[in-house]
Amino acid sequence: MHVASGPYAPPVPVRELTAVSADGARLHVEIHGPDKAPAVVLAHGWTCSTAFWAAQIRELATDHRVIAYDQRGHGRSPASPACSTDALADDLEAVLEATLAPGEKAVIAGHSMGGMTVMAAADRKRFREHAAAVLLCSTGASRLVAESRVVPIRPGRLRTWLTKHILGARAPLGPVTPLARRILKYGTMGPGSAPHMVEACARIVHACPRKVRYAWSHVLDLLDLDHGVRQLRVPTAIVVGTADRMTPPVHARSLAAALPDCLGVTELPGLGHMTPVEAPELVTGKIRELVVTYATIKEGA
Repeated sequence: MHVASGPYAPPVPVRELTAVSADGARLHVEIHGPDKAPAVVLAHGWTCSTAFWAAQIRELATDHRVIAYDQRGHGRSPASPACSTDALADDLEAVLEATLAPGEKAVIAGHSMGGMTVMAAADRKRFREHAAAVLLCSTGASRLVAESRVVPIRPGRLRTWLTKHILGARAPLGPVTPLARRILKYGTMGPGSAPHMVEACARIVHACPRKVRYAWSHVLDLLDLDHGVRQLRVPTAIVVGTADRMTPPVHARSLAAALPDCLGVTELPGLGHMTPVEAPELVTGKIRELVVTYATIKEGA
């Protein structure tokens, strides 16, 4: 289903493993790059998979150990009846335990639901043990449906109702057609997104099983992680596109105001919700900066 060539073709991992979550859910995990290099953990968003991070993995794996995993029900991780923010936090903890040595620090980057995963895990023991710094891409902590701009009408009960039913639709997405690409681009990407970016995102999103997409849409509809934001005490940088209809910049600004150690918000003019795909070099650069500043062992330390 994924693109087979170019910057968004998924790289071949050095090794793969299965992490087992608290309720027994099995998570597909990929490890890229040298064993002894600084660690980066990547958590993808709703309807995506490890393939979403292909551009970041390709660049970072030259001198980082990059750990990417499929959220439950996504990619190669089997579906589970347990869909909740607690399950997301359990899963991230399981991945950290399975891939990092005791006390080893990593930069953790989360996109959309992956960012929500980080917030949900913020007060967990293993997260605090392993998180050196965080990058939140295109995400929010609450009021996702109310603040969404997918439906282009004024805010209010009608827009919220329509948005809830569009994002939570049971209908299958079907094959990736020209119309499907246009719809996906409108809803999730900036107007200037290149065709190869749209193609990559469409193939990833359309590969998500319908039942999984529907089940997680309810979790996002009821999301309230404002407490988790206040518990996220590691240095945290935020990236958002100004044309993001799914999690508009109002979310990024709210996060910045509530985070105990916010490193600032980078707003990307004209970009949409899929920032790691739409601005791959910038997102990769932000991760590198965080590693150098917070996760690299200094000589003589």
